[in-house]
Amino acid sequence: MRLLSLFLLSAVIIPGLSLSAPPNVLLIISDDLTSTALGCYGNKVCKTPNIDRLAARGMRFTRAYCQGTYCGPSRASFMSGYYPHATGVQGYTNPRPAIGERATWSQHFKNAGYYAARVSKIFHMGVPGGIEDGSDGADDQASWTERFNSPGPEWKAPGIGETLEGNADGKKPVIGGNTFIIVAAEGGDLLHSDGKTATKASELIAQHSKQPFFLAVGFVRPHVPFVAPKKYFDMYPPEQVVLPAKRPGDWDDIPKPGINYKTSLNMKMDVTKQKKAVSGYYAAVSYMDAQVGRVLDALEKSGQAANTVVIFTSDHGYHLGEHDFWAKVSLHDESARVPLIISAPGIKAGVSDSLVELLDLYPTTSKLCGIEVPARLQGRDISPILNDPKAKVHDTVFSVSGTSKGFMLRDDRWVFIQYGEDARGGVELFDMHSDPQQFTNLAASPGHAPIVAEWKAKITAKIQTVRANDLKN
Repeated sequence: MRLLSLFLLSAVIIPGLSLSAPPNVLLIISDDLTSTALGCYGNKVCKTPNIDRLAARGMRFTRAYCQGTYCGPSRASFMSGYYPHATGVQGYTNPRPAIGERATWSQHFKNAGYYAARVSKIFHMGVPGGIEDGSDGADDQASWTERFNSPGPEWKAPGIGETLEGNADGKKPVIGGNTFIIVAAEGGDLLHSDGKTATKASELIAQHSKQPFFLAVGFVRPHVPFVAPKKYFDMYPPEQVVLPAKRPGDWDDIPKPGINYKTSLNMKMDVTKQKKAVSGYYAAVSYMDAQVGRVLDALEKSGQAANTVVIFTSDHGYHLGEHDFWAKVSLHDESARVPLIISAPGIKAGVSDSLVELLDLYPTTSKLCGIEVPARLQGRDISPILNDPKAKVHDTVFSVSGTSKGFMLRDDRWVFIQYGEDARGGVELFDMHSDPQQFTNLAASPGHAPIVAEWKAKITAKIQTVRANDLKN
């Protein structure tokens, strides 16, 4: 009764929401996905028809940012409602020791009477190791009514495999781990973890269509190893892959901590292997997209699609050879920016260039579903943007990389990256209006010295604000 009364009260002030029942929440999150690989974000090669159809009925955000540029910190952040420097979670641990009895995002819905379940990776889970083992990883049991894992063979799947990283002479066998491996697998979609995840998620939607649910569905592709049924690899012949444009001396103005941990150079990947990496990534994305389609179909079949807030996103972005960088961790746009699509009852389809953060999802879904929005949360309710794509909620967005001890703060025009709280590791300044690909670091330009000083002060103030939440009380 408390849940329903809160919902009815909220529905009066949120345009477009149905009064028939509290909305469900379906969170679909991909792992290591760059928005530039999606058709709805402009990719003309990689085929993602199911994510595209969700975008066609939802709000697609072009400037959504994660709060940590690798899995553990990002997931702990948006699930707990706090920035990484508030909880101290900069690695692959659970935020529970830091937040105490405070409710995580899904737990908040569970406490309000929702059935809350996760399928596969939501909090951090090792890939491929945790998927091979079918283990819980850094999951938080209190966050869920039920939880389900989706074990899969990963790099051990039978098929045609190749190790791309550190294999200049081509003699290294296919060996697992967090490394660039491609496997064009024999058999169908259901052999692999994401196929099992889609099956279980579809079952849960059918089983719980009579009660409000918060269902978090975690797909592990396109995270390495790039494993997918062969039919998806056949869609992307490596010889037809076009790599990002390179600029001679591109690293000359990037501080040493800003050179990503995986590069074409240190991975010993020549152009042929780089093309195979992009081909494998696209194959993994298209395979994941097919599983997204199965979940969306199950939602339609359940009769709950019109009363469900559907979110599609990723934990962070991914480099596919831009600046000769690969993978995540970097604070450049390819790594810090994420795809984000929100479809909600009564909300018109659209595209928004407003700045948003993954941290905003907790308060936003609470608002949309008529549940109290905890004042302690560090994210903001971005539901106004769902009704007006030009609405502005954030002046700046903030992301960090514990690996490089880096901080990124940006507004509509400027991106400022600082390595170390004292900036001794160096700084980067980019004008996104004239240099959206971030090729020219303006930090050393005498004419930009006042802007650099201004942004250093902004970074210091932001860090202090983030840490101001006393999680011990």
